[in-house]
Formats: sequence, C-alpha cells, structure tokens
Amino acid sequence: MAGFSDSYLGRLRAEVGSRLLLVPGARVVIENERGEIFLQLRTDFRLWGLPGGVPDEGEALETAAIREVEEETGLVLGAISAFGFASDPAHEVWTYPNGHVCHYHTLLFHAASYTGTPRVADDESLRVGWFAPDGLPELMPCMARTLAAYGRFKATGAFQFT
Repeated sequence: MAGFSDSYLGRLRAEVGSRLLLVPGARVVIENERGEIFLQLRTDFRLWGLPGGVPDEGEALETAAIREVEEETGLVLGAISAFGFASDPAHEVWTYPNGHVCHYHTLLFHAASYTGTPRVADDESLRVGWFAPDGLPELMPCMARTLAAYGRFKATGAFQFT
C-alpha cells in the first residue's frame, strides 16, 4: 500500500495545495448476517463512517471500493452492488483538518459477502465495529445520508441520488 503522498490524489495535492478538488470516490455499506452495519471511527474527523476511498490511476470505482475496504479494515469483499450516488455539495464537500478541501462524487455500494475478521488495518481508523441500524454511533453527516439512501433503496429498489 502506497502512502498518501505517492497516490494520485497526493501528487495532485502537491501541485494545487489545499484548493477545492472534485474527486471520484467509492463508499461501501457492509452488512453482516444479523443486519448490522460495519463502521470505522475515523482518525481525521473523530466521527464514525463507512469504509471507502478514491481510485488509483487506471482503477475502476468497484475495484477501488473493494481495495479500500481491505486496506482499511482487513475485510475481503465478495460481490458488491451499486445502489446510489452522492454528490450534493451541501454534504459531500469535506474540509479536512489539514485544510484540504474535496468535493466528492461518490458511487455508493452494498456488500453482504466478505471474509476475514475486521480490524483497524491502517492509520485512517481508530476503531472499527458492527452496529445495529437502530443503535448507530455519531456519524459524519454524509455517512448518515448514505445509510438513509440505502434504506430507501432496500424499500423501493430504486437507485438513489443523495
């Protein structure tokens, strides 16, 4: 796993500084057999969120989603399916503690098939765990919107835009 400075986004940041970047992304709702949702306590914002990230050069979003989950959590995903797309600037523009600003355009995926034992696998998380949908910890607002979109998708089968 390359460090941030070696990644496409890291190299781009070296050129443009902290200015707003439009960034493609992938976010994954992982459910276990009890219907619990997998979350990670993020190092940067100290709030809970879903695993995901940005693609490397030449990488498809689906591949990026699977890779990012494994890098961040140790879980190896089986089949994943897209259920929505998040790009609303009111919720998908993030200003990081270091001043970097990103407007994410994120494909939302669901996974119910995985192998491995979840763990904190990199420096992006402080803790990881499974949570009942009615007992979620404090989430980043965009992550709460993603889970609400997933609930609407499950109820209607319609692709969600959020």
